[in-house]
Amino acid sequence: MKKKSVSILIIIIILIFAYEILTNASAIIKSVTFSFTIWKNNIFPSLFPFFILSELLINYGFVELLAELLKPIMVKLFKVNPNCAFIFVMSIISGCPSNAKYTLELLKNNMISEHDANKILMFSHFSNPLFILGTVGILFLNNKEVGLFILLCHYSVNILIGLIFRNRYQTKNTDFNISIKKAINNMHNKRINNNKSFGGILTNSIINTINTLLLILGTITVFLVITTVIDKNINFNTFHQALLNGFIEMTQGLKYVSLLPIPLKLKCSIATIILSFGGLSIHMQVISILSEYNIKYTQFLIARIIHATISGILAYFLFDPWLSLISI
Repeated sequence: MKKKSVSILIIIIILIFAYEILTNASAIIKSVTFSFTIWKNNIFPSLFPFFILSELLINYGFVELLAELLKPIMVKLFKVNPNCAFIFVMSIISGCPSNAKYTLELLKNNMISEHDANKILMFSHFSNPLFILGTVGILFLNNKEVGLFILLCHYSVNILIGLIFRNRYQTKNTDFNISIKKAINNMHNKRINNNKSFGGILTNSIINTINTLLLILGTITVFLVITTVIDKNINFNTFHQALLNGFIEMTQGLKYVSLLPIPLKLKCSIATIILSFGGLSIHMQVISILSEYNIKYTQFLIARIIHATISGILAYFLFDPWLSLISI
């Protein structure tokens, strides 16, 4: 009986949203257009080259090279498979949900286990640095120094998350010594043992990248439509609306936060919280990209809540000292 009631509830919710879409067509179209604009202007240009590059690097031995060179950090510090160094480094450069894409590629190539995947996802949730510095810092908050401050709070606490959960799914690798010669040999062996042609690798990487980016576009659109329907039917004040939208879809929430009539210090703290949590839209993108594997969303969610809480507190209490430091 309980399962039947859940099925009925799901159908009712879907029908309610269908009704709202039909009766608020102009607002929905505006929301869909906004999602496509975000994707076209920010997500596609920033992620497309990194996704293509990542598959080329994986096929030509860069994972093996990084694994050997960063082995003490990944194994001794974070207690994770050294191959996760690739996901960690590339995620710092390109941001989320690219960490899920890189994780997927290593899983497909049997270079990490599902336990490794679950663990690295917890502390590779980096927002794109250009997005933080450019869009959030300069465009939204009109202050590049604040953008840099948000980036430092967001990134540093993410690394702290890795240390907090370092004893979860510990790697059994006890060899911490680095060998540059071994790193180069591993990379070389990967390349010469790769039976795929460059053209074939490039073609597959383009197809996989386009499919992943379209999945991201679809997920963003769905969650923006959800926020539009909620905003149209529930009379929130502007502050609560900004928080709710940030909880569901990060970019729209950050935009609303920037328009709030509150001190810059509070805007900075809230923006840091939203970036560190990521929004349910990004959570769904991560889960969707890795849908064929046993990814534990609960522990990913716990990590994001801890990340958002600590980074928000850090941003609030260090904001004034930061401004004093950069004004010297």
